[in-house]
This record gives sequence, C-alpha cells and structure tokens, in this order.
Amino acid sequence: MGIFEAGFDVFYLVSVVGLSILMIKNGKKGSLVWWFGMMGLILGAGDSFHLVPRITSQLTHDFASHAVALGYGKMVTSITMTVFYLILYRIWEIRNGKAPQQGLRVAMGILAGVRVILSLMPQNNWAQLSGSYAWGIYRNIPFAMMGILIVWLLLKEAKAKKDQTFLKIGVAVIVSFACYIPVVLFAAQVPAVGALMMPKTLAYLMVVIFGYRAMKADTLKEF
Repeated sequence: MGIFEAGFDVFYLVSVVGLSILMIKNGKKGSLVWWFGMMGLILGAGDSFHLVPRITSQLTHDFASHAVALGYGKMVTSITMTVFYLILYRIWEIRNGKAPQQGLRVAMGILAGVRVILSLMPQNNWAQLSGSYAWGIYRNIPFAMMGILIVWLLLKEAKAKKDQTFLKIGVAVIVSFACYIPVVLFAAQVPAVGALMMPKTLAYLMVVIFGYRAMKADTLKEF
C-alpha cells in the first residue's frame, strides 16, 4: 500500500506540474490559459512540500523521522490551496467577462486571509504527526466557505451559459470537499477515512486536466 500511494503521489505531482507548465508556455500572460497554468503550478508546487516527505516516509516506513517536514509541508499546502481558490475566482471573472465585483472580492480576500492566519498559528502543532484536531477544524472553516462560494459561482454561470468545462470544474470542486471534510472531521478517530485523500487529490488533478483539454480544443476563452 505504501508503494502504491507513493507512486500515486508521484504521478499526481508530475501530471499537475507538467500540464501546468504546458499551459503557461502556450498561454499569453493574463489569459485564461495562463491563469489555469499558474493555478495548477501553485497547486502542484504547494502539494510537493507535503507529498515529497510523505513519499519518502512511505518508502522508508518511517513517518516519525519526517514529522516536522510533513507537518510544515501541510502548512505550506494549506496556504497554497488558499491561493489556488483565489486564482480560480479570478479565472471565473475572466471566463464570464465579469467586471471586478468588490463585494465578492472582499469576501474571498477576508476568508483567504483568515485561513492563512489560522494556518500560521503555532497552536496547529505542525511539528507533531498528529497535529491539532481542533485547529484542523478552525482553519478549514473559512476554506470550506471559500469552496462553497466558488462552487455556487461556477455552477450558476456554467448552467446559464451551458459551459461544460466549468460545470465539470464545479463538480470536481464539490467532490474534493466531499472527500476532504470527512478526513478533517474523522480521520483522527478512524484512520481508514484518510484514504479519501486520494479521490480528493484526483479531483484537483481533474480541474487541471479540464483546463488543459479546453486549451487543446481552443475553447478556453472569455465569453
């Protein structure tokens, strides 16, 4: 199982980073393609801080020796995932030709700021393998609220404009949170629940793949 998970993590990182670099290279700076590439690159780069130590731990069967790297890697991932959703919000604006909406931007900014601050707090006990159960919930409340807001915006516009690419992206985000929330709430008591992180990771990979496919089909444009 350890070898399988390590192989899965390597596949995920190589796929996300590789596809993202291709989109950055093929997209004009500031275009939807470019933003998709940047979003995916930040996703992959941030996840690598946690997954590389995890891969090493899986292959050596030694998590205790890598506890600090795993913990602080998870902290970095918490922050870069927040940036991921800020970029996805910007992509939503561009895709739908939306002029900056101050209220939505302020809401996303506040939620992101609270999430980052909570993630940086020492009470998270990042250097310990178990971390803090309570603070794991605290820092994920604003994150879940960002996800709810993004899903609502994506699906509302996708349905109105019959935008299949962004409809799929919205569904992928729903799947990611449907898998992630039980891990946050129950994995400490029922370790088997942690297996949901694999479909959660696949959901994020699919977001990048949807963007890449749309680029190849030349449909990743502003409405």
